[in-house]
Amino acid sequence: MPKTEWGRKESVIWPSRRPIFSMGWFVVTLALTGALLWLTFARAFNPFQQFYLPVYLKSAITESFRPEGKYRVLLMADSKKRIYYARAQDVMSGSTPQSNAKPLPLALSNSARAAGMVYLFRSAPTTYNSRSLHNWLRLQVYGGQSPLPIFKWPIISGILVFILPLPYWIGRDIQRRKQIKYGRRLRGPILVSPRTFNRLVRGDGVGFNVSSRGQPLRIPRAAEDRHIEIIGDTGSGKTTLIMQLLRQVQERGHPAIVYDPACEFIQRFYSEKRHDIVLNPLDRRCPYWGPSEELVRRSEARTLAASLFQHPDERTKHEFFIETPQKIFAKLLLDLPTPQQLIEWMSNEAEIDKRVQGTELAAMIHPSAPQQRSGVLGSLNLVADSFRLLPSKDEAKREWTAREWSKHRQGWIFIPSQASEREALRPLHSFWIDMLVLRLLTAPSPNQPPVWFVLDELATLQKLPQLHTAITENRKSGNPLVLGFQGKAQLEVIYGHLAEVMLSQPATRIFLKTGEPEAAQWVSRAIGNVEVERVKETRYHGGGMGQNFTVDRQIEPLVLDSEISGMEPMRAYLKHGNYVARFGFHPVKIPDDKPKFIERLHSDYIVRDAKPDAQNEPAGQSNGNHSREPVSPPEVEESNGVQKGARKSGTANKPKDDRIDKQTELDFTLGRKF
Repeated sequence: MPKTEWGRKESVIWPSRRPIFSMGWFVVTLALTGALLWLTFARAFNPFQQFYLPVYLKSAITESFRPEGKYRVLLMADSKKRIYYARAQDVMSGSTPQSNAKPLPLALSNSARAAGMVYLFRSAPTTYNSRSLHNWLRLQVYGGQSPLPIFKWPIISGILVFILPLPYWIGRDIQRRKQIKYGRRLRGPILVSPRTFNRLVRGDGVGFNVSSRGQPLRIPRAAEDRHIEIIGDTGSGKTTLIMQLLRQVQERGHPAIVYDPACEFIQRFYSEKRHDIVLNPLDRRCPYWGPSEELVRRSEARTLAASLFQHPDERTKHEFFIETPQKIFAKLLLDLPTPQQLIEWMSNEAEIDKRVQGTELAAMIHPSAPQQRSGVLGSLNLVADSFRLLPSKDEAKREWTAREWSKHRQGWIFIPSQASEREALRPLHSFWIDMLVLRLLTAPSPNQPPVWFVLDELATLQKLPQLHTAITENRKSGNPLVLGFQGKAQLEVIYGHLAEVMLSQPATRIFLKTGEPEAAQWVSRAIGNVEVERVKETRYHGGGMGQNFTVDRQIEPLVLDSEISGMEPMRAYLKHGNYVARFGFHPVKIPDDKPKFIERLHSDYIVRDAKPDAQNEPAGQSNGNHSREPVSPPEVEESNGVQKGARKSGTANKPKDDRIDKQTELDFTLGRKF
């Protein structure tokens, strides 16, 4: 977590604007270089050479300016007070007291004492020829070699130690100057780069490739089951980010449940080898499924019914004409009908009366209250059109239930739709997702992988009663949930005040461009506010010049709503904890070589009258007996060698009840609507 600063004492003078980090590093480098030079001096020279090193350096410098200089050399005397120049073999480490001076860090050696020497001392300053003395020291003391190259590497090391980290300290000084000029953050979220985010968070879970060609922006693996939220307008990049996630889920081998309202994911990730499921009754790959097949306990029937029959808004959540159809539908499910039987029962009032006879439901649709009865039965049949699209056991190649799939978790589940058919499939899609959420709320077995719920364009589904439970409690089951939608207002229409609770739960939130002003303000608030401390400097002239500093603290949004609404596509803010990373990304290149849709219901296409022959029939006249031709379905590309084009033109099956009387034919001729 970023460090929280509580502000400085206002009595303290505002800090200096000097580059204190760079200057401080220079002082530290000098100390380190001095330490290296001292270690080299102590280890590379003997005590005699150490004594003469200052004299050697002085003579080398002095000879460049003047030929002579005053120097002090090392002398020794015998008992008769005869004086000799001390040599290396005449001294050793020790201490020799001096009159009116510091003791010498040298002492006479045993050989010098054996030769009659009794005293070692430093001479008074004496004039010598600098060049001659320098050459003598180099030959007699340092063995003919200059001692200066020995200090080359400590000096070079010190320079490198100073230069290499210098850009970092300059950056710190620049950051500090910006804090002084614009203010510094005390509390609140912190805006960082992707590299800094990875360094601070140390994520090992799923990630997002960034356009800066650095490491992917990763979140911790432990935070995956606390869900991911992606918010942005159409075309801002939500689908691209979801594709990045799905590719990583596929590489891990984890199962996924993908709601695909634009058929973009199924083209790129569908796999027959993985035994993937396609839940679209208009698609030939859709398995047989019936709502009664999902029942495990009798009490679950009402839960299933609540997923189909939705409350129009939160204020009418106990409306009679919603609650009663739920109860009747649950009662019908307990008789375990197939979808075809269920449709037949729901369209037959006598059959419904027969099956609810003897229960409290019979009074709710009693014939003595015709308006109430017609309202309940009318609401009950709102979902009949969706069930009518389901394939029968004979038409489907296999069977599927969420109840069984949740036990084995084999393959991915795709729930695709196209814009033209989305309204008809909405109840079924919402029911399937709600059912899968319900079945996967239980804790998985030790060897079971997590199931990824990926719901793009969440607002295109009707209200999912189990979604709120999944977001708030699904962490116990370890199943990550990825939600994609355009704005908070979309979900508020569907979920009411629960939308705020649902949207605040995901641990990882990604915000893309949102052009709607209120949505942009909500995103700005969701990213968070920061407390900023600024200094105000006042200078005055008069009796005496001076300046005064005052400290001002303000709370401001970390990211302005205008920044959110003005972002370019493929740009986003990722918030995890108190860190906010700003990043860009590129489109994902994944081959879309799988069929997004394989036609199943060719008879679903409408048959229209053929246009009259303009050459054989006078304008404005019609005999009412012209021929009819069908509307051919669009050709659909299929995989694995399936022929292209579901049927030949002109071979459509006409509905059995396609009977047109004379008045209807006249309406067709006159172009009327009926």
